[in-house]
Amino acid sequence: MKFTLATDKTPAGDQPKAIKTLVEGVKKGMRHQTLFGVTGSGKTFTAANVIAQIQKPTLVIAHNKTLAAQLAQEYRDFFPHNEVHYFVSYYDYYQPEAYMPVSDTYIEKEAMINEEIDRLRHASTQALLTRKDVIIVASVSCIYGLGSPIEYEKVHKKIERGFAMSRADVMRLLVSMYFERTNADLTPGHFRAIGNTVEIMPTNERVIYRLAFTDNMVSAITKIDAISRAIVAESDVFFLFPAKHFVTPEDERKRAMTDIKMELDEQLKKFKKEEKILEAQRLKRRTDHDLALIREVGYCNGIENYSRHFDGRAAGDAPYTLLSYFPHTKDGKPDFLTIIDESHVTVPQLGGMYAGDRSRKLTLVEHGFRLPSAIDNRPLNFNEFEERVGQCIYTSATPGKYEFEHSKSKDGQIAEQIIRPTGLVDPVIDVRPVTEKGKYQGQVKDFIDEADRVIKGGMRVLVTTLTKQMAEDLSEFLSERGINTKYIHSDVKTMERIQILTEFRRGVFDCLVGVNLLREGLDLPEVELVAILDADKEGFLRSETSLIQTIGRAARNVNGRVILYADVMTHSLEKAIGETNRRRALQLAYNKKHHITPTTIAKEIRDITEQMLTEHEETIETLLKVDVDFYRANPRKVIAEKRMQMEDAVKILDFETAAIIRDEIAALENMKKKK
Repeated sequence: MKFTLATDKTPAGDQPKAIKTLVEGVKKGMRHQTLFGVTGSGKTFTAANVIAQIQKPTLVIAHNKTLAAQLAQEYRDFFPHNEVHYFVSYYDYYQPEAYMPVSDTYIEKEAMINEEIDRLRHASTQALLTRKDVIIVASVSCIYGLGSPIEYEKVHKKIERGFAMSRADVMRLLVSMYFERTNADLTPGHFRAIGNTVEIMPTNERVIYRLAFTDNMVSAITKIDAISRAIVAESDVFFLFPAKHFVTPEDERKRAMTDIKMELDEQLKKFKKEEKILEAQRLKRRTDHDLALIREVGYCNGIENYSRHFDGRAAGDAPYTLLSYFPHTKDGKPDFLTIIDESHVTVPQLGGMYAGDRSRKLTLVEHGFRLPSAIDNRPLNFNEFEERVGQCIYTSATPGKYEFEHSKSKDGQIAEQIIRPTGLVDPVIDVRPVTEKGKYQGQVKDFIDEADRVIKGGMRVLVTTLTKQMAEDLSEFLSERGINTKYIHSDVKTMERIQILTEFRRGVFDCLVGVNLLREGLDLPEVELVAILDADKEGFLRSETSLIQTIGRAARNVNGRVILYADVMTHSLEKAIGETNRRRALQLAYNKKHHITPTTIAKEIRDITEQMLTEHEETIETLLKVDVDFYRANPRKVIAEKRMQMEDAVKILDFETAAIIRDEIAALENMKKKK
């Protein structure tokens, strides 16, 4: 399929000129282009128009999971008939393995994998291997090691109705593809055998495929809703991919184990020569244990540290990553488009991953916790990243040095987008003292008065602090004074952050306190006031770039304004205020010339987490849809029957079913009250 942009919007303001410039640049083969667009100028819409005209698979990289989730939803809205996927780190919690020689402290790796995000990662890679109309919105997780796409695709299986294949053959095939057998409810990556059928839940979607067999032949392929058990469709073909990204054939595994043993012997000789007896014993014990587990069960904790051997890579070779799954030309050059969102933050982040990982791994190797090959279980370094991405478009309101230098070269260009389609201008900036002075009461009291006025008018307020602790303390302080407030910072889990931002837009609460997550790319048109506390504390969070980006959060509302609390006018404040006023002057002049009246951006409130409901919630939702007609006819009878079903489930100790029915009864009773 081709990319089809589905929207009633038409490019306006500086968008038509920017789209034309970028499309021509891509067609000319330019490697580096910068979309220098002010906050709220519709950079994502411009990028979507470029994708629709270029018709190439596209990787969009964002610097945090929250922004990636928002971008994924926006691109889904623009391309509802195409494949748009979300690819971020699947860890809810991650403590990397490390050793601190000074205190002789070894920290073992700890991780909690989010199964839903793992499913979305599989959906991303499978889409790339089966279609061309694919957009992947990813965090910097895209430069970390992933299994070989060649082996991953090689193992995938096409099963057709009428195939000569027995039930036992399919079960053996599933085990070889890392699926696990279960007799309980199916979850992604599991299968179960019932009579002459095999039911499979693939890793990329929450549906069940039921294969029926007659005379050692696949006689039917049925797609079933995992919750309601309703038949979704009858299919003639079913593509099945492995349940894990790291796929290693048996012969390759044996070769890898031989290579690991050889490397161990060499490293032990080195340690003995250096008289590192403790390190040698530690390494031998650890590696022998891992090899025994790999031999017996095919897996060990920390197996990714041996990935170089399993992939057959030479020492120092770059690992396979998500970028490896994108299409390439016959001569191996990237054949896709790369959009780096909020590039002034994302580019340095991409460049910094390698050095930190390498430093930690070298310490582990030096003290005998890991073999030297563990160093090759790593993210790409920046040169490798540059070689592996397609033509790049950097989008930012404050582009960094890297983007400017490369875009000003012969192989690049800059497209400016200052005029917003809505006619909105950059916000008015008011500088007030941090401490009590004259008519001002000090930053917190003054902010409370200003926030009260905005909230009474039905709008929202953002306020940024310098630390996470201050964000939490301020949130509590404001709540005690009657302002409905929540905070958000890096300790808040990914899905919870997205939910908080959605609730904020919906008006569930009125004031959002944050540290750094409120700066780049967050699209919150309901925000009328942005307050920056301690704006004169020069540093990363109060640099020129950070201040301009934070000021931009108020640029999507026609009445948007910003209060900077500062006792001293720093260099960063002068530059940020000067650049904002320059843009504002250009925008006002354009509006006057074209007789434009600014309007607040109208944007539907959507939440990516709505697509990630738990099985429990989905089950209740599905059952309610089935029962609603019966309920309307006789609500008391329906609720009475449900209570009996719940009691029956408890009698046979089926507490999961009982819990679902209990919540269904509560939902039905709530409907009755509303009626």
